[in-house]
Amino acid sequence: MPDSPTALPPVSGDVFHLSEELLGLGIAAAHNSPRRRIILPIHRNQDALVQRMFNFMLPGTYVQPHLHPREGAIETMMVLRGALGFVLFDEQGNIVNHWQLEAGTPSALLDIEPKLWHGMVILEPDTVILEIKRGPYDAEHDKIFATWAPAEGDDDATTYREKLETLFK
Repeated sequence: MPDSPTALPPVSGDVFHLSEELLGLGIAAAHNSPRRRIILPIHRNQDALVQRMFNFMLPGTYVQPHLHPREGAIETMMVLRGALGFVLFDEQGNIVNHWQLEAGTPSALLDIEPKLWHGMVILEPDTVILEIKRGPYDAEHDKIFATWAPAEGDDDATTYREKLETLFK
């Protein structure tokens, strides 16, 4: 899966306004992605100090638990459509807490500080998340993936994701 695109081209111009058409394009791109998700960056360049993006995600996608190690690497998420299950872990991979984030409710928003192990599962089709985090993005230092969880594409990833999904049934 590493060869599949992870993002759509970023937007341009001084003003970005979200439309139903753009939501539809992002959702369609997620459906066409083997990863069952895709990002639309709305920050205008990769060096932006505040990274803003939409994540279009489908049930069955696997997000390997990870943490953001850099100082100030907060992460804010708001579910605009659908629902997701957010899971917080300790350093050994034990579940510390979990929340269901649902569009159109106060529970749609979650904000976490850096250096917290976390992951998510998608609970409804065509889930759309607005994510805001510290930039600039640097793939080498942005996140550390949990060694206690399967990597994306591993044989055990589906079983692990399904186990996490049971937290929200």
